[in-house]
Amino acid sequence: MIKRILTVLLLFPTLVCAQINTDRVMTIARNALYFEDYVLSIQYFNQVINAKPYLYEPYFFRALAKLNLEDFQGAEMDCDAAIQRNPFVVGAYQVRGLARIRQSKFDGAIEDYQKALHYDPENITLWHNLALSHIQKKDYSSAKEDLESLLTVAPRYTRAYLMRGEVSLQQKDTIAALTDFNKALDLDKYDPDAWAARAVVRLQQSKYAEAESDFDRAIHLSAKNAGNYINRALARFHQNNLRGAMSDYDLALDIDPNNFIGHYNRGLLRARVGDDNRAIEDFDFVIKMEPDNMMAVFNRGLLRAQTGDYRGAIKDYTTVIDQYPNFLAGYYQRSEARRKIGDKKGAEQDEFKVMKAQIDKQNGVANKDVAQNQHKGKEGESEEGEKTRKKSDKNMNNYRKIVIADDSEAEQRYTSDYRGRVQDKNVNIKQEPMFALTYYEKMSDVKRSVNFHKYIEDLNSSGVLSKRLRITNMEAPLTEEQVKFHFALIDTHTSAIVADEKSASKRFARAIDFYLVQDFSSAVSDLTQTILLDGDFFPAYFMRALIRCKQLEYQKAEQAAETETLGDKRKEITAVDYEVVRKDLDKVITLAPDFVYAYYNRANVSAMLKDYRAAVADYDKAVELNPDFADAYFNRGLTHIFLGNNKLGISDLSKAGELGIVSAYNVIKRFTDQTE
Repeated sequence: MIKRILTVLLLFPTLVCAQINTDRVMTIARNALYFEDYVLSIQYFNQVINAKPYLYEPYFFRALAKLNLEDFQGAEMDCDAAIQRNPFVVGAYQVRGLARIRQSKFDGAIEDYQKALHYDPENITLWHNLALSHIQKKDYSSAKEDLESLLTVAPRYTRAYLMRGEVSLQQKDTIAALTDFNKALDLDKYDPDAWAARAVVRLQQSKYAEAESDFDRAIHLSAKNAGNYINRALARFHQNNLRGAMSDYDLALDIDPNNFIGHYNRGLLRARVGDDNRAIEDFDFVIKMEPDNMMAVFNRGLLRAQTGDYRGAIKDYTTVIDQYPNFLAGYYQRSEARRKIGDKKGAEQDEFKVMKAQIDKQNGVANKDVAQNQHKGKEGESEEGEKTRKKSDKNMNNYRKIVIADDSEAEQRYTSDYRGRVQDKNVNIKQEPMFALTYYEKMSDVKRSVNFHKYIEDLNSSGVLSKRLRITNMEAPLTEEQVKFHFALIDTHTSAIVADEKSASKRFARAIDFYLVQDFSSAVSDLTQTILLDGDFFPAYFMRALIRCKQLEYQKAEQAAETETLGDKRKEITAVDYEVVRKDLDKVITLAPDFVYAYYNRANVSAMLKDYRAAVADYDKAVELNPDFADAYFNRGLTHIFLGNNKLGISDLSKAGELGIVSAYNVIKRFTDQTE
């Protein structure tokens, strides 16, 4: 799923003046969109469209939300409406182009990108996606023209070299491809795709040791790419390193358990080293995925016979022979298995079939059926002397050969690389986010420690809040039902506050609901009232600091977008603007010195402002209070690296990885070779 797609577009300033209520709803809606609460943002955009259907912005931004929710048809329709109202908005063509791509409407996408480039000829994202659209259509000459234009605009844009190299490979120009891949590595030696791309070429050139070395670097930089392990296994196989190849298949299948090539090839290699039972398990999986894969069925039959399951072997051989009536190896193996179970008559029938075919061959008698069955699926067929075959090869004589991906599958690596924000990298190094008090938390694949504080638990037990308050930095966006629920709760709390204006807890409860529906201004107002009513209620200070920090984050991004799109340079957000955030967190620490999340959030604020030493001091305190605080280790590790202390940073990142932050290992790999 596209993350925070087209942030610059999202933050493009609203140019149409509107009544204050419409402006307010649009602001809240764009807040929700920026913080990836897509369903909620659509609800707000709907309100604006109902009030003022002639505005293009709500249609445009609603299209962005739908794109992120993978409602590509709906996104395209909203862009149509936005362009109908204002045909000069580059972003609308850009988003519609992406929506059309996801529906395989490449001609329409190309038209959109060309139209957008007419208005914004130096937009890297537009050139990138235009080139990939042409690649998808196999219009390689146009793709190369696009990439030439892109490199004129951005000569250090490594992805363009990788794409051009891929186009050269499709045109069978290996030398040009290698030149581009080497250039990409000269520009960015930390790009795993560049190492993998060059490795694939070396694999094709039969330079297996060099290919393995390049795959080592790619895997070092990006350990979660199953394809790199699959390809390195092939390089190792060609060097007769069967154990190493099987290890790579194991790793690939840990990442992608349903990988066909991984299971099939591992099954073959397990059979070669005598690990028959586990080889059978691999072929069982392949056959479950592809019941008509006769090569897998035949290989399983051989393994069943090897392990003494002759009846199972006969069943597999018969399945293959039914599909390939003149596959002689099938008859030969079945005759052997039938003889083992005492079926002498059946064995002799199979032997006669084999013998007759051999006599016919010696006498020069051509058997059309044999020829047809041996060459069934000739497209993609391997040569007899090769050790590998394409996945699409159906020649049964190649049943023992290692499988490699078809060209059409190999193409997908770059043709699926359409961009929202071109600055997103394979490894996007950023802090773990700040903690919040909220009702909803994302599920994590890796279990981390439960975040707990006695005061918050007592607050949950008091029954004041509508749901159990959680301490988390993995906030979950609201579903449509949850949106309706919290809008209704705001009305309920409002009635309760009117009845009891002195209740700090009721103000706080409504503030949480305002926060959840992204109405930050109303949330801050309620939190301020909560503090005035009860100055010792530290959760109000904590949440007010968090919300104000989010508001500043959004404002900074908006100002950057205005500068980029309009050249309108306004007063920058500075450390002074963050003082109110710091003061609230200082107050939390004064009122609750054991509330570890306040130190952590304050450290994050210091790191944002590049006050790294202050950040380290607060992360130190957080780790002192909670020695298993994974997020604090991760962020302190990054902070040490920013200060140039790579060894200390890697030590902290290692601890963070151990405690469940898997992305720490990618960062470690990026910086390990700089610690010497």
